[in-house]
Amino acid sequence: MLNLRNGWQNRPLNWCMKVSQRAGIALILAVLAPSLKAQEMVTLNQVIQLSLEKDYGIHLAQNALSAAETDDQYSFGALLPRIEAVASKTWNNNNQRQVLPDNTERRRDGIKSENISASAQLQWLLFDGTRMFAARERIAEIAEQGELLLRDQIVNTVASVINNYYFIVALKQQLKATQEQMAVSEERVKLAELKLEVGTGGKPELLQAKIDLNSQRRQVVEQRTAIRQVKDQLNGLVGMQLPADFDVADTIVIDLSLDREEIISEISRRNFELQALKKNIDISNLTIRERKGELYPFLYFNSNYNFSRTENEVAINNFTPLFNQNRGFNYGFSLTFPILNGFDARRRVRLAHIDAQRQQIIYDQRQTEVLIEANNAFDNYHNAREVMRISEETVALARENVHIALEGFKRGVTTFIELRTAQISLESAYTELITARYNAKVAETELLRLCGRLVQAVPEG
Repeated sequence: MLNLRNGWQNRPLNWCMKVSQRAGIALILAVLAPSLKAQEMVTLNQVIQLSLEKDYGIHLAQNALSAAETDDQYSFGALLPRIEAVASKTWNNNNQRQVLPDNTERRRDGIKSENISASAQLQWLLFDGTRMFAARERIAEIAEQGELLLRDQIVNTVASVINNYYFIVALKQQLKATQEQMAVSEERVKLAELKLEVGTGGKPELLQAKIDLNSQRRQVVEQRTAIRQVKDQLNGLVGMQLPADFDVADTIVIDLSLDREEIISEISRRNFELQALKKNIDISNLTIRERKGELYPFLYFNSNYNFSRTENEVAINNFTPLFNQNRGFNYGFSLTFPILNGFDARRRVRLAHIDAQRQQIIYDQRQTEVLIEANNAFDNYHNAREVMRISEETVALARENVHIALEGFKRGVTTFIELRTAQISLESAYTELITARYNAKVAETELLRLCGRLVQAVPEG
């Protein structure tokens, strides 16, 4: 009984034998159909490469990383001065009326003038309680976190691909085992028919042999359907880039040399998820520095260059210039002291401390969960290795037992019940062996994923 990964993982391998009995004519046609057309072989590495190129989760993580790296590239701007320039030109057409102290009145309409002005301003923040430096470090940490999240997404995608790929291999092995059983059942039917003809056997024996054969034929149909469905799932992980009809390897490659202590020791320093969570702690501590900077005075360097010119066509009195021009340069420093802002700055500092504590708790909690997951995975891995060793011996014994029972059935020294019992034992042994192989591979994949060694551990071919 295969306990497969989430979704498929929690279903036994013979789940495919429990699909509704919509067999009918389709079942008979499928069993009697000619052998399958040649399928294009697809290796695990090929599927992994396609998943790295096409997986949507990886693309989203890459997009987030690009945004964080862009922020980091331009973060030096926080240390630079701010420079602005303004220019304007104005045309005036005014009607003026003036009354002087001696009650003399002067009036003129349609007075035209031009005003030109320009200015350049520089403001440079020299000190802000080190907020600018903390902000730049925080942005750099976010960029590094984005890279870790991308790596985590990659190993998760690769793990999903490996589990899907070898699930197909396990289903193929189960199909092959069922077909092997079918060959024995077909021989049983022939022998039961022959015994019935010569009067040494009964019809119930023949009917049971045919029932068992039809049950195995149904299993073959359902197993092939399950294989097609899992292939579609695998194809979906790579953006439907695999051939419409493809084949996978025949064997499950398992690394039987993993060591518990080595895996556990590598998790804290190589697990990408934990490293990304640790970055949240660093980011929160830098945010505290930024918030504390709000309590310090701000020191600015200011500089301005101004230019203005006014031209009047006519003057309404002798004190009005026809041409006026000013230009000049000034500079200086300004200091801003935060005195009282409703204690908002202190509130921000306190909230930043609370968030840092929260991030530490999240990290500690997840680290504990990951260590538990690793220990459970290694227990599954160790158990599957032991079951594999036992099941391999059991399969060899069961196959020999079926062979002996079949030969004895031919000679009439073995009953059909004994032969059928031997077949059931072989079927159970095959299922246990295939289950153990797949579970060992799933556990191995999970261990390598948790310790960050999954991608480099993918076998060639």
